[in-house]
Amino acid sequence: MFHDRKASYKTPPATVRDAHTSQEQRRNKALEEQKRRRAQRVDATRQLDFFADMNLGPSDDEVDEDGALDGPEVLRSGVASFTSMLPSDSTVLTANDAGAVTKEHTFSSESAISPLQASNVQTTGKKRGKNKRKAKARHSNTAAGSGSNKARITKPSRWADKCMYAELLEMVEGFDQATLGHDGIPEDIETSWVAVTPVPVGKRCLAVTHQAAGIAGVVPNTTLRSRVLGKPLMKPFPSPLPPQTVLDCILDENWKDTGILHVLDVLQWKGQDVGECETPFRFWWRDTRLSELPSFPPPPSASEPQAEQQQPPYQFPYPATFVPIPYHTNTTLLYLANTLIPLTRASRYVPVSTPIPSRASVVAGTMDLGGAGAVSPLIQLHAASAEVKSDGLLLYVAQATYEPGTSPLSSWVPLRAYSQDTRYAGADTGEMVSADAGMVDSPLDLFERLIRRRLAAGHADGFDVTMDVGS
Repeated sequence: MFHDRKASYKTPPATVRDAHTSQEQRRNKALEEQKRRRAQRVDATRQLDFFADMNLGPSDDEVDEDGALDGPEVLRSGVASFTSMLPSDSTVLTANDAGAVTKEHTFSSESAISPLQASNVQTTGKKRGKNKRKAKARHSNTAAGSGSNKARITKPSRWADKCMYAELLEMVEGFDQATLGHDGIPEDIETSWVAVTPVPVGKRCLAVTHQAAGIAGVVPNTTLRSRVLGKPLMKPFPSPLPPQTVLDCILDENWKDTGILHVLDVLQWKGQDVGECETPFRFWWRDTRLSELPSFPPPPSASEPQAEQQQPPYQFPYPATFVPIPYHTNTTLLYLANTLIPLTRASRYVPVSTPIPSRASVVAGTMDLGGAGAVSPLIQLHAASAEVKSDGLLLYVAQATYEPGTSPLSSWVPLRAYSQDTRYAGADTGEMVSADAGMVDSPLDLFERLIRRRLAAGHADGFDVTMDVGS
């Protein structure tokens, strides 16, 4: 049972959907909802409601057929010239029952209390604050004592389920040329999508940085949060990332040996919200900003030094290399079949540097020569290429913005079929076929066959297409 859970932990959760609603329809609906919310935010920023009743000239109802105004002319100048006629802030004119006009003293809008009350607040503000805190503490202690037999309620983390999690691409192979559009491949895949491949094998997480006082790269300022619960995966560690930055990342499965943290997407950078931007701009921003980060030497090894003959290999105590996952804006059928799909099947090699401890450092570690006047020996760096295994192919809608939770605006094509992986066998029935039954091969193989069938159909319609079947 544990093996089945570990093999299928990356399978996207099942969403409540209508059996007669295709993934394409849900994708279009989600994209329209994003556009509507974006338009509302823009209108709210412009504050158009304040200018809804403004008019720069006479309306059509006020002008007759000869062009003359029907009725008295309305003064359409600004109201700034009438501000001197208003009473001051300290007095306001009121009329009593007899019709006489009197003056009443008022207070400014910044303070809604009298000066006497303000002095009382200043003298008793601290005491009231202390009393409130004490009352709140007593209330919490009483509630904890009375509800000791009840289940403990924990507040969810603010980083829980913040990653944009892709849905499995629903593909159907049983179709003919008349129903070519029902194979599950998006109709606008060549013009309106962005491909991310090869997606590395690892654990999905969020890299969150906070403001830390000290030298960048030395003071711990970065925390990795889990995708579902938002819990920290390890202790805070130093990184060259700027403060108030949130990145969508994949922690490499061999990060202790390579020190690699793969950056998939960017939500926030230096307090600037980048998630509201479209997909190609986010990926461009990610690559540009990561290339500008300074490089620091590898941290001390996480493995403890042992005897001279049993020196353990170097291990990273935390991720030290931030590597962006390649993205491709060219998603034509020919480029998908001959370039992107072969890239997804192959491993990727990333250059890394690991320190080589000298013999003097080994002897110093075994003989405890690290006195007050001791000088640490120089550490040589070893340049190597770390193999990063591929896990599949990600497809993003180009016009979509980043949104938390499982979204149909991002589709996932895994390289290997999971033990609990299922797919739709029919577009109308919603019948499920299990991968354990041996009837379903790799989803990437199915994706390639559907792409090549579309290429063949386009070639039969008169398009000049060159197909490299052996790739």
